[in-house]
Amino acid sequence: MSATLQPGTGPVQAPTYLPSTPGTVLWGRLPCGSDEPVLRVVDGAEVTIDTVSHEGLLADQGSDPLAYFTGHGVAPQDVLTDAIEIVAALRRGPDDGPHLVTGPIFVDGAMPGDLLAITVLETTPRVPYGVISNRHGRGALAGELPRAADEVSVFTPVVEGHGRLPLVEGGSRDVAFPLAPFLGIMGVAVAGDERPHSVPPGAHGGNLDINLLQVGATLYLPVQVPGALAYVGDPHFAQGDGEVALTALEASLRVTLRFDVVPAMVAKAQFGELDGPLVRTAEYLVPTGLHSELDEAVRRCVRAAIALLRARWGMDEHLAYAYLSAATDFDISQVVDLVCGVHARIRVADFDGVSA
Repeated sequence: MSATLQPGTGPVQAPTYLPSTPGTVLWGRLPCGSDEPVLRVVDGAEVTIDTVSHEGLLADQGSDPLAYFTGHGVAPQDVLTDAIEIVAALRRGPDDGPHLVTGPIFVDGAMPGDLLAITVLETTPRVPYGVISNRHGRGALAGELPRAADEVSVFTPVVEGHGRLPLVEGGSRDVAFPLAPFLGIMGVAVAGDERPHSVPPGAHGGNLDINLLQVGATLYLPVQVPGALAYVGDPHFAQGDGEVALTALEASLRVTLRFDVVPAMVAKAQFGELDGPLVRTAEYLVPTGLHSELDEAVRRCVRAAIALLRARWGMDEHLAYAYLSAATDFDISQVVDLVCGVHARIRVADFDGVSA
């Protein structure tokens, strides 16, 4: 694994670099339409961003990342200085979320009705460790786990591209699982002057926690305000669908993203009327469904998938429904963010030879 990527050190892939500082991040809230951008870019611009994970910075972990991580055996020089600076300068409100969110970024030409396409070009771990947490009565087994504490944070070293967890606390045998880095939060600003909480996702994107958003994937979001005012955060080294314990392997990433404006008419021709996030990978088109109840999130995802098949390929509704039942996986993105997420993986190859 590469050396620790402190701010401004190491390779920066894009011509524009955005660090996470007290002046470029929000803690626990997402940008809204009245926020001033921290960066302005042209349509098609590529930007390298240093994101910072909230794990190791929170009050129940001591609000001191240097002490927290060195207490787990990390060398002081391998604790990120931007994390230390942010904790020293910023405070979260009692009703704010945990996430550090970098932005907003104004993208020239983006207007309501358009889509903003955010393509992931690079994800590089900034540190050789992360944290997996279960806390605050949250997670799929709220009320059962954690059993004897309000907060359980599992420090997780990364060795040779794998996270490692012991089979028993303090034991010498461990399990290794591969890294698959992505950003849990990618979004656009909502209209108005009220900043949304960082935890629940929505039509604006935000805390989607869709692990398909790895290198090569694109997230399409309906623009709500001029310039889109994009933002990112909640970096992960790895996450299973569901993210059942509350967090996955949370750790800071250096990411390079491309921001493209898809004009309204082009967007409608390609995808129909999108009212929420859509992911595209080399293999799949991935509509989403979001709701506080998982069953309703599934229903919304199915409706979105049918609408996409009808708009893109002219498929009859009853045939689209049949196709989805026979050929499409509906995956649980996460069940721990107040609003549950479901995403459908529609294989693009199934429609080879069909005019889009």
